[in-house]
Amino acid sequence: MVVSCGTCYDQLAGYEFDKIFPGCRIIDIHEFLLEKGMKLDGVTGTRYMYHDPCHTPIKTMDPVKLVNALMGSEKDGYKIEKNDRCCGESGTLAVTRPDISTQVRFRKEEEIRKGAAKLRGIPLVAEAGANAINPANASAGTAGAANGSVLKAGDGPQPKGATDVKILTSCPSCLQGLSRYNEDAGIEADYIVVEMARHVLGEDWMVDYVQRANNGGIERVLV
Repeated sequence: MVVSCGTCYDQLAGYEFDKIFPGCRIIDIHEFLLEKGMKLDGVTGTRYMYHDPCHTPIKTMDPVKLVNALMGSEKDGYKIEKNDRCCGESGTLAVTRPDISTQVRFRKEEEIRKGAAKLRGIPLVAEAGANAINPANASAGTAGAANGSVLKAGDGPQPKGATDVKILTSCPSCLQGLSRYNEDAGIEADYIVVEMARHVLGEDWMVDYVQRANNGGIERVLV
């Protein structure tokens, strides 16, 4: 069972699915991708930092090592570092206690600004040659099924209006909280797997997926 939320992971872990479906296991989507060898071979023109959720779904390895492996940052001559402090969202905290959340937000914004300034000071590495796998030829089916596929972001369709610094996370609540800093801190927040999908499958990857799902696709909901 593949999940993309730490809260969901911990809740589902208590259901003991392995007793219902022998051999069943729960794994975060990002760990699953790395396990299958799906990763980028660097990203040209964009620097990343990582916000580690308080309630992380990544259980089997260090999250910072994981995001570096998935994004291929070493190819760009730097390492993605953890950006400290809580994002201030904390589920419904921003709604129920905006006074506390706002104070947390100020401190997080300072950390984001410092992290972004550090990343912008790192010289960009010249774009690699065109001898890597071309993600423009990848599809949702082939990309997901391939093992050991190192994909060169930049060879395929590029995200529109890409910013030079982004902060990645693996938590839906944190993503909502981090998005509040986009304008004030001059960065853009996103999910790791969504950023990968944009570079591998193109900016319209979600629209294409929905069309395929509606055109003969199958969705099963376990209740």
